[in-house]
Amino acid sequence: MKAFILGVLITIVALIGGGLFVAETGRVDMRADVPPPQFERHIAGGAMDASADRNAPKVTNPLPPTSDNLIAGAKVYLDHCALCHGDPVRPHSPLEESFYPRPPQFMSDAADMGDQDNYYITQHGIRWSGMPAWKDVLSDQDIWEVVTFIGHMNNLPLDVKAVFALQGAPPAAVPTKKPTKNR
Repeated sequence: MKAFILGVLITIVALIGGGLFVAETGRVDMRADVPPPQFERHIAGGAMDASADRNAPKVTNPLPPTSDNLIAGAKVYLDHCALCHGDPVRPHSPLEESFYPRPPQFMSDAADMGDQDNYYITQHGIRWSGMPAWKDVLSDQDIWEVVTFIGHMNNLPLDVKAVFALQGAPPAAVPTKKPTKNR
């Protein structure tokens, strides 16, 4: 029995050591513009969802989805979120393919987490994703406004839709070919 336990412990140490060797010697491709393996997507996505579920405060959104709150949230969204998450002018962010994990594109894919999870993620960010922690930039009021807006993006009143669509930035110029280097 002692030999079996020792064998299990040696196997565990060898697996951990091998994993550290692979990671520390640059054998793990960390580029954000290369699709990661399926197991990484599965583990990272599950870990992020589980972390938000476990750590998000068990609070109710204090802001009702009134036109004023939704318009305020739309302004915060356009100023701080649209570049990565899309807006009415650019439903798919020009930066979308530059991140891993890809940021949700809220113009075509509704937020699938509750307000408390979205509040927590907006406040604290997501490590290794490009999603910053906004708690030192935005007030709690601003964060709740954008969370309220995101939670109702697919069902906005007409007055909010009008303001949101009018405030989107004009489309960026897209080069037709990559510039060549002068030699």
